[in-house]
Amino acid sequence: MRKNLFIVFIISIIIPIITFARIKNVIFLIGDGMGLNQIHASSIVADSALNMQRAHYIGLVDTHSADHYITDSAAGGTALACGVKTKNGMIGMNPDSVAIPSILRIAHTNKLSTGVVVTSSVTHATPASFLAHQVNRKMEEEIAVDILHSGVDVFIGGGRKFFSEREDKQNLIDSLHAKGYGVYSSIKEASISDSNKKGVLLADVGMPSKLEGRGNMLSEGTQLALDVLSKNKKGFFLLIEGSQIDWAGHANDIDGIIEETLDFDKAVGVAMDFADKNKETLVIVTADHETGGLQILGKDTDTKKLQTIFTSSYHSPVPVPLFAYGKDADKFSSYMENTTIKKILVELYRFKK
Repeated sequence: MRKNLFIVFIISIIIPIITFARIKNVIFLIGDGMGLNQIHASSIVADSALNMQRAHYIGLVDTHSADHYITDSAAGGTALACGVKTKNGMIGMNPDSVAIPSILRIAHTNKLSTGVVVTSSVTHATPASFLAHQVNRKMEEEIAVDILHSGVDVFIGGGRKFFSEREDKQNLIDSLHAKGYGVYSSIKEASISDSNKKGVLLADVGMPSKLEGRGNMLSEGTQLALDVLSKNKKGFFLLIEGSQIDWAGHANDIDGIIEETLDFDKAVGVAMDFADKNKETLVIVTADHETGGLQILGKDTDTKKLQTIFTSSYHSPVPVPLFAYGKDADKFSSYMENTTIKKILVELYRFKK
């Protein structure tokens, strides 16, 4: 009898520990401007399910900002990164211009490794929301200074001019070197370096589009970042953005949207494959907003081309999908505000509030 009671006692201790073990790694993938129809159109053209559709848990995310029914990427990114609604145009701040720590910055403070990989400039609105605090998204030189001081371990994207060709004549490339970063102009160059702090600046401003020959830098950059960040036994936070789904949406370019979404989905596949091998990893795929008000009308039986219309050349207010995969993915299978995601991540990481 005593032996049985002892076993029950031990189990009562072990089960909560197993159940409530913290997540170690988060890979947060944002398809800028990616709504449900962008995903569905891409799946139709690919004639197969996308990697993000491997997710077993799906939610919906409301995207309005503090001062507009339709958000911009600055307010949308800030809501996802910092867990607060803010005014359109503001980066990493609440509406009263008070800086709010992002989930990336909190991860860094807790000794986790952090990284950002984007197809825009690294100073653009969405990545900036995780790395910086500025009253206006257009302050990209100031955002570059914030990145310098953010402690981020790996950042990959465009935006070299905001570090090296500045109005204040500062050379932030030299400042990055002084802080121990290797600064590179190609992913291949960065991958053969043994530095664990990497700044990979691939273009003066934004990257070329996929149709213009960008290649596979997003999925390759994702793999490089994972190789570096996973060396930290405490874990990591990695932000990936398919930035140019949004740009193609503004141009009402359905071919561009599909190419950018499929390219983004390759990075999703890299992230999910990592999570399959590293069971303490959570993968989140969502958007900051939808762009273009895309509607799918059908598919031409002769040309096999999609028949689509756009209802806007700007963002729309529709909720966007969220796909969750890996550890604790079930926590995201609901309708939620975009500000909720950061709050859940803080709890799952077991960070101090």
